[in-house]
Amino acid sequence: MDYSEKWGKTVEEAVELAVEDLNVSKTEIDIEVLEEPSKGFLGIGSKLAKVRVTFKEKPEKIAESFLEDIFKKMNINVKLKAIYNENNIEINVEGKDAGIIIGKRGHTLDSLQYLTSLVVNRNREKYVRIIINAENYRQKREKTLIDLANRLGSKVKSTGNSIRLEPMNPYERRIIHAALQDNSRISTRSEGEDPFRHVIIESK
Repeated sequence: MDYSEKWGKTVEEAVELAVEDLNVSKTEIDIEVLEEPSKGFLGIGSKLAKVRVTFKEKPEKIAESFLEDIFKKMNINVKLKAIYNENNIEINVEGKDAGIIIGKRGHTLDSLQYLTSLVVNRNREKYVRIIINAENYRQKREKTLIDLANRLGSKVKSTGNSIRLEPMNPYERRIIHAALQDNSRISTRSEGEDPFRHVIIESK
């Protein structure tokens, strides 16, 4: 059952009855007051409150449904596994066509991640971060970026010349910054506007 309509002496009482009927927590529902309570005059003509409590679809299910619909229309054969943990949804894509959705340097994967985030966070009060991964691309890319940061950091230390990296998304820029943040001889900063924002590694 997706919703429950209940009467009560107050709106709060009606909501409690509906929540009990649906067996859900208050964080998982939307509340619509259908009729406000009224005490009437001298107890005559009093009215009960009536509410409709609707069960919210879980954010990970919204994400899965959105992606499944896209992949079906693209005729891409993959399976999805979504895990919701502390306002993060990690979605792992598996199957023979999983490599297709990565794209050049993960651009397709990032685009799907961005669109899924828009869909999931529409009309939500608390932001949910979406992370989409395929064939362990995120882990492989992170290792590549850390190796790149360390190699270029060493070059900046030896030459004293700053180096400007290619444009990266916020996630990848954070990896570069984190990899070099404890280096006492060099610093990093981001410059430019998205989608052309890039990291600069320079001597302190």
